[in-house]
Amino acid sequence: MVTIVRTAVINLPASTCWGALEDFFSLHKRLASGFVTDLEVVGDRDRRITFFTGAVARERLVGVDDGLMRLAYTVVESPLGSSHHNSSAQIIHETADRCRFLWITDVLPEELGDRIGEVMSVGLKSMKGTLESGQGQVVAT
Repeated sequence: MVTIVRTAVINLPASTCWGALEDFFSLHKRLASGFVTDLEVVGDRDRRITFFTGAVARERLVGVDDGLMRLAYTVVESPLGSSHHNSSAQIIHETADRCRFLWITDVLPEELGDRIGEVMSVGLKSMKGTLESGQGQVVAT
């Protein structure tokens, strides 16, 4: 198994970032706009996402910890053919107006590590941009 870790400083309050991250079924709108272009809810805990490349994956929500501002999910179907693909994402408070986004993925076979790491880097850059642009916030109507 290979473990891939990506982190980014987000110039927003942790609670704002957590609100977008924990909204599992709005990934394409609130967290990774442009990186994920479409999302379909499939059952109670699954989402089918389409990436900007056209690749499609199905992810299952494993759990949410509001106290730790941490969400875990597993990839149950993807074109990469991994035999194991689990991830967690966590928001870590740093200051009143800044937090850290921590994304960790464990994957098998190990040969997928470099490719998934590259995808995660692009995804995290997109998430930072989406959040800091204000798209991650819910606007009351």
